[in-house]
Amino acid sequence: MKVVFVCSPNNPTGQIIDPQSMRDLLEMTRGKAIVVADEAYIEFCPQATLAGWLSDYPHLVVLRTLSKAFALAGLRCGFTLANAEVINVLLKVIAPYPLSTPVADIAAQALSPEGIAAMRQRVAQILDERRYLVEQLRGIACVEQVFDSETNYVLARITASSAVFKSLWIRALSYVTRINNLH
Repeated sequence: MKVVFVCSPNNPTGQIIDPQSMRDLLEMTRGKAIVVADEAYIEFCPQATLAGWLSDYPHLVVLRTLSKAFALAGLRCGFTLANAEVINVLLKVIAPYPLSTPVADIAAQALSPEGIAAMRQRVAQILDERRYLVEQLRGIACVEQVFDSETNYVLARITASSAVFKSLWIRALSYVTRINNLH
């Protein structure tokens, strides 16, 4: 079985895959491969999800996680959206008890109406902070380019990268006991 993995939004660029490019890929792979779309960051741009395409493309599999927007990285919990045939294959190879009861309980809380509302509020705040960060980065002389992002992170090209790295390293060490003023 051939499998093609696509991350949308992509890490580290934070950009979504162009819908037409994705359709082209799905048409090209129809009957030849499974296309897995990793949508780990999709809650930051829900309009870009491919979940609505599952009925048109039975070889499409969408992966989601509670790690990012739900702020549950330590939970190590995600889920798969796919047609019944793909799910049945997965059920044959999955561990008999893939989730512990505490993980399942926390996941159920996160996916409840209240949990979804809290996630959406958190995402809105993060997107506001991202806009502020991008604005501030664009005002710094050594920042050559800030790439557009659909996620909770940004990618930037910095001209004085060695100096910036050294400054950040020194700043990080300033929190270590007995290390002061390493300039």
